Amino acid sequence: MNWRRLWAVMLKEVRQLRRDRITLAMIIGIPVLQLVLFGYAINLNLRGLDAAIADEAGTAGSRALVMDMLATDVVVPARDARTPQELMALLKRGEISVGIAIPADFERRRIDGRPVAQVLVDGTDTVVQSAALQLAQVPLEARRLDNASRADAGSDGRRARPIEVVAFYNPERRSAVNIVPGLIGIILTMTMVMFTSVAIVRERERGNMELLIATPLSRSELMIGKVLPYALIGLVQTTLVLLLGVWLFQVPIRGSLVDVYLASILLIVANLTMGLLISTKARSQFQSMQMTFFVFLPSILLSGFMFPFAGMPKLVQWLAELLPLTHFLRLIRGVMLRGASLWQLWPEVVALLVFTVAMMALAILRFRKRLD
Repeated sequence: MNWRRLWAVMLKEVRQLRRDRITLAMIIGIPVLQLVLFGYAINLNLRGLDAAIADEAGTAGSRALVMDMLATDVVVPARDARTPQELMALLKRGEISVGIAIPADFERRRIDGRPVAQVLVDGTDTVVQSAALQLAQVPLEARRLDNASRADAGSDGRRARPIEVVAFYNPERRSAVNIVPGLIGIILTMTMVMFTSVAIVRERERGNMELLIATPLSRSELMIGKVLPYALIGLVQTTLVLLLGVWLFQVPIRGSLVDVYLASILLIVANLTMGLLISTKARSQFQSMQMTFFVFLPSILLSGFMFPFAGMPKLVQWLAELLPLTHFLRLIRGVMLRGASLWQLWPEVVALLVFTVAMMALAILRFRKRLD
């Protein structure tokens, strides 16, 4: 072995890496990104779940109960509700994760030892269910009880309050019910962005760009024409995941199947336009794969698929709102598991449409029918 020649090859490779800014960014960026995401953004100790409280009793005791629950920091009041029916509507639309219902006969129930409140939980996320169980452990102030009830209380004048926790949409707490709908989004994000991120780059590397330049195709026609075939592939993948999810794991589809496919189309198109934007920046297929990884890693970690969205810091939640997968997970779980319609989840639909238009506009503006 000639050490001089070996050193020359090593030096050449280092210089090549120094010129390849994307690879250099991967070398430094991936460790930093993972450290920040796992150390700062990911938090399994849930606090601040969006909640609504329907206090039909309106007594001092019921208000004290509400204050005790809020003092745990597990829930924060995010919406107003007057009846349990309004709580259920908010849960179905995904506007809250927890609803607290206190009946009008709260004081009588407290004296009789019957359940005094219900905690209604969106069971589509099993981690949220576990956090909501802490609300049932709030102790009962015995100051207002009669003498007979005081005798049953502990030496410190407190006893366990009978609070029922009711999980909707996934009472068995099966993880497959939560994971399978999310997998549709994960698979579509990974494949759609990857396929289209190499679309324009592949044409350059194979020498086909010269032929496309010679055609009368406009930039918009070329870019949209690149997207549509992959959209059909995305629908095939969606169908495959749905069939296997229902057959192997008995995952329910409580909403309209049409809404499920419409939500999937929204994500497919959003990811395809993002992939096209990447392809206008990358100079090789390898670079496009690297840039796709920078999109996929935050999407899978911050969207709420692997870790609860409510456990993330506010700044990270704002960043996650820029990811199409975040909005799709709310859509698909709302339709499949809660039986909601796309109209009821319209904010997520609007967010995906705005993202798609913005990405497509940027991709068209960046693309030039020139070899340079």
